[in-house]
Amino acid sequence: MRVHRTIVLAMLIGALLLAGCGGKNSSSSTTQSSSASDSSNTTSSSGSGSSNTQAQLGFEGIPIQTGAAVAPASTTQTGTVNGIQCGSKEQLAYHIHAHLTVFDNGQARSIPGGIGIPGSQVVQTTEGPVASGGQCIYWLHTHAPDGVIHVESPTQRIYTLGDFFNEWHQPLSANQVGDVKGKISAIVDGKPWTKSIRAIPLDPHQVIQLDVGSPVPFETVNWNGTGL
Repeated sequence: MRVHRTIVLAMLIGALLLAGCGGKNSSSSTTQSSSASDSSNTTSSSGSGSSNTQAQLGFEGIPIQTGAAVAPASTTQTGTVNGIQCGSKEQLAYHIHAHLTVFDNGQARSIPGGIGIPGSQVVQTTEGPVASGGQCIYWLHTHAPDGVIHVESPTQRIYTLGDFFNEWHQPLSANQVGDVKGKISAIVDGKPWTKSIRAIPLDPHQVIQLDVGSPVPFETVNWNGTGL
């Protein structure tokens, strides 16, 4: 079983970290890591689709997504968005994880690492790609290009996919997700989502799939042993 990741990755990339808000290092990359032996593992546990079959496991124990990024992480800014702040450190009073996958007419796209961590850069480590440095860190963010959305909030509340995209400063509607345009069908935990895509809640271990254009089989996520 994996242990919760806090130390190993920080040791691997500590020399690369940039100064964060208030002179502190706010990089998400110092908060979670995995055993070094995981970096060479592959998995096909992400459901019935093929996008992540035999994909490399990232430092969070989730397959690194393939395909071009839906949009660059660099559009994240620093102001308060929907009451969500960008602070000098992570807030762990309410700490959950959801997962987002996007397909463009059957082709896998990726959710980049560093969303919600303005000024960060994704670096390659023995644990896989991970966001390093940054000016501050939002309560909703991604550490790696593995589709995992971290919700780390000072209070418990329901955040939505719309909140995440607003913070990212990227469009999300029935006909567009980031730079990808076309009619979107959403599947949440294996069931069709018929309400507004923006209203999809980011619940614990929620698995969200957005199919732009042609639908593909739903891909689940195996959270077991990840420590998330």
